[in-house]
Amino acid sequence: MSALGAQGAVGAGGAVGEDERLARVALNRLAEPGDVRMNRLVRDLGARAVRDHLLEERGLSSLHDDVATRLAAVDPTRELEVAERAGIRFVVPGDEEWPDGLDALAGAGVVNERGGVPIGLWVRGPLPLPATPRAVAMVGSRSATTYGTRVASEMAAQLAEAGLSVVSGAALGIDQASHRGALAVDGPTVAVLACGVDRIYPAANRALVEHVRDVGTVVSEAPLGGAPMRVRFLARNRLIAALTGGTVVVEAALRSGALSSAAWAERLGRPVMGVPGPVTSAQSQGVHERLRTGAAMVVTGGDDVRELLSAAGENLVEDRREPPGPRDRLTVRQRQVLDAVPVGRARRATHVAATAGVGLREVQTALFSLEARGWVHQEGDAWRVSRRSGRGG
Repeated sequence: MSALGAQGAVGAGGAVGEDERLARVALNRLAEPGDVRMNRLVRDLGARAVRDHLLEERGLSSLHDDVATRLAAVDPTRELEVAERAGIRFVVPGDEEWPDGLDALAGAGVVNERGGVPIGLWVRGPLPLPATPRAVAMVGSRSATTYGTRVASEMAAQLAEAGLSVVSGAALGIDQASHRGALAVDGPTVAVLACGVDRIYPAANRALVEHVRDVGTVVSEAPLGGAPMRVRFLARNRLIAALTGGTVVVEAALRSGALSSAAWAERLGRPVMGVPGPVTSAQSQGVHERLRTGAAMVVTGGDDVRELLSAAGENLVEDRREPPGPRDRLTVRQRQVLDAVPVGRARRATHVAATAGVGLREVQTALFSLEARGWVHQEGDAWRVSRRSGRGG
């Protein structure tokens, strides 16, 4: 292929040429999602050059004949026409809708023999693909707990209300809760599928996926009609990470597929965040392991996520502290004296001074101030803690 020479994938002004788009449609049908070699060749040489060369290799071997025959059988013009009638568009590098974050996959390496920048994406829904910094991935266990689904739903709603697109994989469990959380506040959400965007998987989520398709965005690297195969889930996970500015893992067991998305986010140099769960929960062991090794940062709400995804100094979360109580408003010396005043039998100021280790004059001043605030009560020349204040006020 090196003899082909590089051919640009886009025309003047960044516009994608018609032949280049048709070639990408054909190669998308030929190659599996995440095919490393194909994605690299298309990126380096352009789809037209790759397509033409594969067609010209007919006769070299039975393998070359098979590839050329299958490629020649694809009618990309018809595929685009069928897609358009169904409200589906094919988005490629150079299109205005193409998220720049996907281009970083070129340098993110290979996992499970999947990787690279997609040849193109099939997109369905009224909302355009979000800009990468304005999107966040939320992934987790399919067998999620009640705790996990509640946290995912609430966090997704908070992020969607803040204007971030919630991206997930439309699976059962955490994915489902994340999409629903965003939809509950009429926020943007993106479902990344491992099958064609004209199919529904899993069937149990049909209503959810159809609703996302109607009000949000459904996207897939798989060709139209493509079945949900294991290898396509592995390829899909890299898209979830690359489409977003960071990835949140709500619940994930040690061997959870959700950790694949987190691993891709790490390769892309984007924040990986984990929601801690009960230490006894198997569904959270994978998250806890990443937190333990420093591969993920703890988040407990939407504000935490926004802080980590924002530019330095923006959306900072204030330190979480208990609100100050009445006792916090006392001076250090007043608290020291108050601690020395007995609760039961009243004692003279000299006794309080000896207990507190403070001079008598300072103790007397503090006692009168505490009395005015209702903390202590004077009985003759002796003092005790006021019954209505107690020690814990």
